[in-house]
Amino acid sequence: MEYHITLPSKPRVVSEENTQGIYEIDSLYPGYGHTLGNSLRRIILSSLPGAAVTQVKIDGVPHEFATIEGVRETVMEILMNLKRVHFVLHGDEPQTIRLSAKGAVEATAKDFDLPTQVEIKNPDQHIADLSGKASLEFEATIERGLGYVSREVLTKEKVDIGTIALDATFTPIRRVNYEVENMRVGDRTDFNRLRVLIETNGTIAPREALEQSIEIMIHQLRAIVGFQEDSSIPEEAASTAESPDPAKTKIADLELSARVVSALEEAGIKSVAGLARKSANTLKEIDGIGEKALGEISAALARFGLGLKGE
Repeated sequence: MEYHITLPSKPRVVSEENTQGIYEIDSLYPGYGHTLGNSLRRIILSSLPGAAVTQVKIDGVPHEFATIEGVRETVMEILMNLKRVHFVLHGDEPQTIRLSAKGAVEATAKDFDLPTQVEIKNPDQHIADLSGKASLEFEATIERGLGYVSREVLTKEKVDIGTIALDATFTPIRRVNYEVENMRVGDRTDFNRLRVLIETNGTIAPREALEQSIEIMIHQLRAIVGFQEDSSIPEEAASTAESPDPAKTKIADLELSARVVSALEEAGIKSVAGLARKSANTLKEIDGIGEKALGEISAALARFGLGLKGE
């Protein structure tokens, strides 16, 4: 009897509204609904990059337990409000934003002085209420990262006096759930339909969150296909082994992060040879390629004995 493997469908949009989306994947082999659903949920919650405030320095404030004359909120409450601002950071380098407010006003996120690399998705977020001749001036550091990182991990070195380090929640995901139900495929009624609900904070579309999580899963699984060569092979034999052809090696096969691979492929760079013909300045013009990404790329090319143009 001939055996046929049924492959699942591509994700289908059930509904999309603002920051929330529901998607379905049909024709999953029995049991694969929970296998795929649980894996995607964990990746979506832990592995999608986002931006958050990591340090704050408020003029005249020595620590987070202080109060500011003429400001209704305590410093702790101001910091909590600041954590509710949803930032988009274009690039990998940390950026500094500043806020200056005086007199009887309400300070909101739209009052920040932003560099071009930073964008705020909820500019109406309340920061503080000032009265009379009160003034509030501070600067905050915005960084890119994954998941939740405590202040102890973020501040490996001592911070300056007056600088307040914060725990950072980088994930752009508010909620993700999945359901599995049975469906008919041919004569069988035990195949799975996976339904995934994703809600974000507005800095990333729910559809994009699902797409990125699938790409991350594929990238991780591709890396473990096959087995390592026997370590007992003599070094002389290993050195004479035929090295891979850069022209035939795809970008996706390099040990680069999924985000960097996606940015390069969208820019039309498909092979290692094509990548080596680009200069660092040219790559920096591609969205999503910063100094950290350039470091990854240079390290990957070095394994082929190559470098970026001009290096």
